[in-house]
Amino acid sequence: MFKNICTLFLFMSCMLHSTFSYAWGITGHRVIAEIAERHLNRKTLKKVQKLLGGKPMAYYANWPDEIKSDTLKIWDKTFQWHFINFSQGLSFDEFSFKLKNYPTENLYSAIQKCQETIKDKSALTKDKKIALLFLMHIIGDLEQPLHIGREKDLGGNKIKLQWFSHPTNLHSIWDSKLIDYYKYSYTEYASVLDTNSKDQNKVLSKGTLEDWIYDSYLLATRIYSELNSYKKLDYEYAYYNKEILENQLLKGGLRLAKLLNLLFNT
Repeated sequence: MFKNICTLFLFMSCMLHSTFSYAWGITGHRVIAEIAERHLNRKTLKKVQKLLGGKPMAYYANWPDEIKSDTLKIWDKTFQWHFINFSQGLSFDEFSFKLKNYPTENLYSAIQKCQETIKDKSALTKDKKIALLFLMHIIGDLEQPLHIGREKDLGGNKIKLQWFSHPTNLHSIWDSKLIDYYKYSYTEYASVLDTNSKDQNKVLSKGTLEDWIYDSYLLATRIYSELNSYKKLDYEYAYYNKEILENQLLKGGLRLAKLLNLLFNT
């Protein structure tokens, strides 16, 4: 997938600006990247900075969303890399089986593909860079619960709602509107969230990739089930979902750091 298109990378990075809804929004993905970068060990940080040309991870955190605006359509297949939808009520074993046997490319398969490219000693530097950019972003996507949402409503995209009396949908609320409600810059939010002890962070980042995706799947189930308990979505909804939102952002950063530390130290 990466070969024969990477020569256009710098050109596309400069010219593309997306106008549609981002996963976690621009701020959310930068928060996750910023937290992750703070938890990279020295060896990993050096390798990551070399691939990114010395720029911080947050600079590229939204690139996989921005390229959705590419009118040349060379990145169209990567659209499926940002999510994976399931029916509800699956046990972990049922979920794991379906995850590993999903019929199309998806968030789970994309993460594995990016990991393989980064670990491949024969891979070109430009391919490793693009794999890193996608990996940084997609690990963030998997912590947005509705990116592991229901098949029938496409992760809440078909559930039309009002957010502070403005028309939107459930997916968009969790992508960006809840985060934007608090009006933090990405560095401010990263600093507010990244205050745990090392032992607390180990608990949040433990588990396998399958565990992490299933965690979000269960949270999506909770979000769906609680939706009808709110007469309207505004201050109350933001208040009662703040802890979930912030835990997911923090976990995204810590888990991304864990993954990168493993990849770049083997």
